[in-house]
Amino acid sequence: MITFADFSKLHHAITLLGMSGVGKTILSKQLRKTANWYHYSADYRIGTRYLAEDIVDNIKFKIMQMKDPFVARLLRSDSIYIHHNISVDNLDPVSTFLGMYGDQNHGGLDKKTFLVRQNLYRDAEIRSMEEVGRFINKSWDIYRCKKFVNDASGSLCEVCDPWDDTDSVLSALQQQSLILYIRSDERSEDELKQRAKTDPKPLFYHPSFIEPVLADRPENGGGVDPLDFARPLFPELLAFRKPRYAAIAERAGFTIDVGDLFMSQSPAHSVPSSNQFLQNIFNAITAEVARTKTARDRFAAYLEICQNRQATREFGTPAH
Repeated sequence: MITFADFSKLHHAITLLGMSGVGKTILSKQLRKTANWYHYSADYRIGTRYLAEDIVDNIKFKIMQMKDPFVARLLRSDSIYIHHNISVDNLDPVSTFLGMYGDQNHGGLDKKTFLVRQNLYRDAEIRSMEEVGRFINKSWDIYRCKKFVNDASGSLCEVCDPWDDTDSVLSALQQQSLILYIRSDERSEDELKQRAKTDPKPLFYHPSFIEPVLADRPENGGGVDPLDFARPLFPELLAFRKPRYAAIAERAGFTIDVGDLFMSQSPAHSVPSSNQFLQNIFNAITAEVARTKTARDRFAAYLEICQNRQATREFGTPAH
């Protein structure tokens, strides 16, 4: 069994899996700022690469709907330039494009537009995850970052099939990284539900979840307040996603409880240092390894990935 001292020295690549708001981004930013981890943000990549044109087109469409002839003339003649300002710290353009179903007079989307954007986001998220391996290489080649954290979207469990061993998204992630499911507890789930109730955000929903909810709703969203529509969905979405997260962890990764990762139930006030983060996940992994052979095999495979990555970077050839 590898020691923690040796484990901490590896060229890690870790995919964080869990519900939106459980602390993935807070942790990833801390690792980037304080310990030179490369922070790969799924939503940043989605917004700046795969949905960039759609986001800007939507902004232009909204501006043209204002029917200001002065601005319209400038846009038509390419006299002004419009671009989003997406950053790892500002992902609002992604969520506002995704939008919410409801009455257009209250900022909602009609059913067809809502579902089209759901599909666009799904395809973009899949592609962003399938290229994680390329960014792991770039993180070293360009920035010399030994360690890499994949800040996956909360909907990762919905754009893959957790029960399919050949799923392309999970296969790509497992071949390059350690998938770590941050399991929420009752207290953290209550906080997530309260946050979603007071400040609901646009989210991606698996078709089997959202289509029955939309079935009897008006096609144009008329009379439906988008916020009122979204608020009651979150607790149901949480219940829908939890077994999917658990299945991914059981088949392709490992699980750590949110309280064990952050040493409390409040990630915002207890973000671990890089060394403590590795210690916490090492403890969780070794506990799983002691229980099952499949966990031992997965951990051994991950260690080999890290060792080969390090050998390739340092000597030009894999360790084995």
